[in-house]
Amino acid sequence: MKRNIFELSTEQLKEIAQALQNRVGEGLTKDNQEVQCIPTFINPKTTDVEGQALVLDLGGTNYRVASVNFAGGKATIHPENGFKEDLSVMKTPGFTEEQLFEKQADLIKAIKRENESAIGYCFSYPAESLSDGDAKLLRWTKGVDIPAMVGKPIGKPLVDYLNAQSEPKFTGIKVINDTVASLFAGLTRSDYDGYIGLIVGTGTNMATFVPADKVSKLDKDTNVEGLLPINLESGNFRPPYLTNVDGIVDALSDNKGAQRFEKAVSGMYLGEILKAAFPFDEFEKKFDAQKLTTIISYPDIHKEKHVQVARWIYERSAKLVAASLAGLTLVLVSHDASIKRIRLIAEGSLFWSEDLKGANYKDIVAQTLRSLLDSFGYKDVSVDIDKMENANLIGSAIAALS
Repeated sequence: MKRNIFELSTEQLKEIAQALQNRVGEGLTKDNQEVQCIPTFINPKTTDVEGQALVLDLGGTNYRVASVNFAGGKATIHPENGFKEDLSVMKTPGFTEEQLFEKQADLIKAIKRENESAIGYCFSYPAESLSDGDAKLLRWTKGVDIPAMVGKPIGKPLVDYLNAQSEPKFTGIKVINDTVASLFAGLTRSDYDGYIGLIVGTGTNMATFVPADKVSKLDKDTNVEGLLPINLESGNFRPPYLTNVDGIVDALSDNKGAQRFEKAVSGMYLGEILKAAFPFDEFEKKFDAQKLTTIISYPDIHKEKHVQVARWIYERSAKLVAASLAGLTLVLVSHDASIKRIRLIAEGSLFWSEDLKGANYKDIVAQTLRSLLDSFGYKDVSVDIDKMENANLIGSAIAALS
């Protein structure tokens, strides 16, 4: 591949940002839009968070369990980073709800509990927040498919399963998306005007707070005021300027036509883009972003053409993320012109990956985002990118204790 078909000009990135801004506007107005903008009916505490919660974190491939105790506004996590287990088995055809609960319960039993406690469940799949703090599964992504769970509450059946075999009992559950968990974790600092939660790992998504009166699709009987947490489900955004190679990756996927932004950006698909760019070359069957970053970091032991195109794919992913963040920033500022400082809690192995021979992913995102905001005339608006250890656990605990 002699020409960089993945290169995006500043003007193209601006168009992508504006397209995301428009799709968010549509998602706040109507249900089932390209960018769904799913409200979360949990009002997180920003101060006086006290108590202990059990926290579950079910991501694309990993599952974590921990006990989080808030005292004096500070969180203590036990064990330090949670007990972890690879749950890639979820992707096995025919895997059932009962098997998932059994796997989850096995790790929960490793946590010593002396008192009844609430559960904060960080659930990293598209789900509709319910008024009681639970959530209804809309669809599976990331290669998981357990049809019996779709369209049903996620939390209550799990709590019922656990309470049938656990002492002390669990008093309730709050289910939030991983981006919403990151969003809530950002509230541990109150000196910002706006907040964004971002995931760029196996999949990708964003969340933010939107004034309730800007979410016009809400039922008129919904009594919600102030800022409402919104899970964008931005992985389903269909950005302009995707390539024919992206079309091949989409056509070969198990959810053709959906998650087009995610398929151009996230760790699960970057390797597939490289493979599609070289259809006659041999690659490992499982070829994710980690292997792609290995190619660009150690060019001497890989084919020059693979190194070059891998870097193009890596850089485009970061620039697309920057464009989506610029678009979301445009949304926030349009809602409240006084917003000048935004805290972004970013999660995901791809976002924090390193290119040993070039610019790291996070730095490409930061530089591109700054350039885009300047070009839109928002030089006085800053987005501070923060990495927080165990943001999902802390944010989910805040949800459980709010």
